[in-house]
Amino acid sequence: MRTTEETEGFDGEASNTSMISGASSPYQPTTEPVHARNVLGGIRCDVDYLKSYFGILKVVEVVLSLIGFICIETIMMCSPCGGVYFFEFVSCSAFVVTGVLLVIFCLNLHTKVPHVNWSLTDLVNTTASTFLFFLSSLVLACINHNTGAEIAAVIFGFVVTCVYGVNTFLAIRRWRLGNGSQGAAPTSEYIRARTASRGEMEARPELA
Repeated sequence: MRTTEETEGFDGEASNTSMISGASSPYQPTTEPVHARNVLGGIRCDVDYLKSYFGILKVVEVVLSLIGFICIETIMMCSPCGGVYFFEFVSCSAFVVTGVLLVIFCLNLHTKVPHVNWSLTDLVNTTASTFLFFLSSLVLACINHNTGAEIAAVIFGFVVTCVYGVNTFLAIRRWRLGNGSQGAAPTSEYIRARTASRGEMEARPELA
């Protein structure tokens, strides 16, 4: 029969063996907290963009386009209706497209699709909207029945034309600055490579 000391020694060795095997086991419990996944993927409203010139202009364009569309929709009878339909199409299209771009820029969704030139996209939208709003407002001003809704639509049409014109000017300037900075990067890389190559030639004259 085992003595008490032998039993205690055996239990101690078994305890030490289990501790060693537990320490060397690759399946160790972790105490690191499990962070909840962000369902929205980091999407947030960019308040700074809304406070910028482009954000303010976008909001004004969307509001004025909607008001112009509402004014033209209140016209119940027209003959001829070409000017009314043209203005209705332009105001509705501008409201939808500019509204979508406003949401994309406010939520920073354009950073998720970096291969799209968003500055050029915004420039095309503002340029086309400026031209189409001016043309549709001019046609509606020449062909109307002097109703209050038509006059209001013409006024809002010319006002939103001016707003789109300012946005087009700023978009052209931003697009040019973006192309200039992109073109300067390859030039600087070329100059840096030529300088490094010239320094190597001077350090090793046998290569000349």
